[in-house]
Amino acid sequence: MKITEEIMYVGVNDHEVELFEGQYLVPNGMAYNSYVIMDDKIAVMDTVDEAFGQQWLANLESVMQGRKPDYLVVQHMEPDHSANILLFLSKYPDAQVVATPQAFKMMNQFYELGPEVKQVPAANGGELVLGQHKLNFVYAPMVHWPEVMMTYESRDKVLFSADGFGKFGALDVEDDWADEARRYYIGIVGKYGAQVQNVLKKAAGLDIQIICPLHGPVLKENLGYYMGLYHTWSSYEAETEGVVVAYASVYGHTKEAALYLAEELKQKGARVAVYDLVKDDMAAAVSDAFRYSKLVMACNTYNMSINPAMNDFITRLVEHCYQKRKVAFVENGSWAPAAAKVMKAMFEKSRDIAFAENTVTILSAMKQENEAQLKALAEELTA
Repeated sequence: MKITEEIMYVGVNDHEVELFEGQYLVPNGMAYNSYVIMDDKIAVMDTVDEAFGQQWLANLESVMQGRKPDYLVVQHMEPDHSANILLFLSKYPDAQVVATPQAFKMMNQFYELGPEVKQVPAANGGELVLGQHKLNFVYAPMVHWPEVMMTYESRDKVLFSADGFGKFGALDVEDDWADEARRYYIGIVGKYGAQVQNVLKKAAGLDIQIICPLHGPVLKENLGYYMGLYHTWSSYEAETEGVVVAYASVYGHTKEAALYLAEELKQKGARVAVYDLVKDDMAAAVSDAFRYSKLVMACNTYNMSINPAMNDFITRLVEHCYQKRKVAFVENGSWAPAAAKVMKAMFEKSRDIAFAENTVTILSAMKQENEAQLKALAEELTA
C-alpha cells in the first residue's frame, strides 16, 4: 500500500489474537504497522509482532525490489512493534538501528544486541537525512512508555506517531474509528494525559498532512477531527453529555434499580449507556465512563466492601486519572449497606469529582421509596 510515492506500508493484520495485551477484547483483530521510506537511503519504520516476522520480511522484500535497507528506526519497544529486530538484523546485518538511548537500553533487556549491531542514538530534535526525505525525531516519553519517540518526515509532511492515534482492529475490517480508538487510548495511554498534551503542543508546530500510527489506519483527511479528540481525551474533558450507568449485581435487585434509573434518565432526554460489569466488556465500560459527563455506579455490598467487578471498574478509572465528572452511587445491602461509602472512598485521591447529593440505598430489594429516590437522582443528573 502506497502512503506517498516513496513511503510504503508493510505492516500485517492479526486475526488470531483474542486479547490484546492479555486483557483487551479485539473481535476485529489488530494491525501491526510498519512503513518503508524509499530514497537514496532506505529507512524501515518499526517491526511487527513476533508471530508475523516472516510475512513482514516478505512485505519488505516486495517493496524494496532487491535493495537493502540502510536504517531500522525503532520508535517504541513494546514487543508487538520490536519483536523482529533480531530477525531483521539477521537478514540485513549492515543496517543501522536508530532509537532513543532509553530504547537501546530496553532493546538489550529484551533481545541482547551483539557488539556488531550498528547503533545510532536519536537525539530529541535530531535529524536523519535519507536524501530528499529528512526525518526529525520528537521524544514522546510516557506516551505511553518512557523510551517512545515520534518521527516527522518533512518532505511529505508525515508524522509517524508510534502508538499515538492508534486503534484496535485489523485494517481489513470496517469499524468506527472513534469508538475503537477511544477504547484503545483510554485503556492503554489514558493515564498519561499530561504527556500527550505535551506532544500535541509539539505537533501543533508541525505541518502534518498524514499520520502513520503503529496500530490502525493511516490518517490522511480531516486531521483536525483526530487531533481534537486526542485533545479532549488527554485533557480528561467529557466528550459527550450523558450518563453511564454501571452496575454489579448478585441476585438481580441492584440490576433492577440500575435499569429503572436508566429508563428514568432516558425519559428525561438523557443519553445513557448501561453496563453490566460482570458480563460486559470492562474496557468498553471504562472507555464510556471517560466519554460521558456523568457516572452512576450501582453495587451490592459484598464482604463489607463491594462486588469484585465494581472494585475492578473503579480501580481502572482511578488508575487512569478519572476526573472532571459528576458521580453518583446506588448501593444495596441486606443488613449493613456499605457499598456507597466504599466506592466514594476509592475516589479519594481523584481530582475534580463532584458527588451527587442523592445517594440511593436499597435494603435487599426495590421498594416504592427506592423508586422515588431513583427519580430524584435522575432529576439531579438531568437538571
